[in-house]
Amino acid sequence: MRSDVGAAVSPGAERACLVFSVLCVAVLACGLAAMGRPLICPCGTIELWHANANDAGTSQHIADWYSLSHVIHGFLFYAAGWLLFGRGRRPPLGRALLLAVAVECAWELIENSPAVIERYRTTTVSDAYAGDSVLNSLADAGFMIAGFFFARLAPVWATIVAAVAMEFAALYVIRDNLTLNVLMFLYPSDAITAWQSAR
Repeated sequence: MRSDVGAAVSPGAERACLVFSVLCVAVLACGLAAMGRPLICPCGTIELWHANANDAGTSQHIADWYSLSHVIHGFLFYAAGWLLFGRGRRPPLGRALLLAVAVECAWELIENSPAVIERYRTTTVSDAYAGDSVLNSLADAGFMIAGFFFARLAPVWATIVAAVAMEFAALYVIRDNLTLNVLMFLYPSDAITAWQSAR
């Protein structure tokens, strides 16, 4: 996915895409607040790292085990930008980043809708999930952006190794990861639920 030459895009268009990326994050924050999401954890504290995987503090603080999934989102969205805009070369930063940020912010809004929260609670091991705080959702977008830039700057093999390592680390520690989360959301399995609940 790396190349020293990107597709030709005017500097003005690139700047506009970067501005719109920032606006997407602002819309996310305002949208979540309008949906009634708490600004920070209802417990009243802010933790840099929340290690428990399924309690009232999950998805309420800055980072937790599910933050790794958002880094991998960044890898995947960069790959999508490479396919859509790169034409075999490194994609233009502005357009690729705007795509990534727009999709991530849209997902954060959808993820915090009552229907999706309830779906997570009934089909995944996250039966204590109550949605994200605004702080956590903004941090998730930040982790996605970090993953995007890692994928842009690192060799493809390093990005793949990092993604696999993060998936296995989360699987080992909390018996959950991005792959299982998507699988259980779409196609719940009682056997997997039982295994995850034994953590």
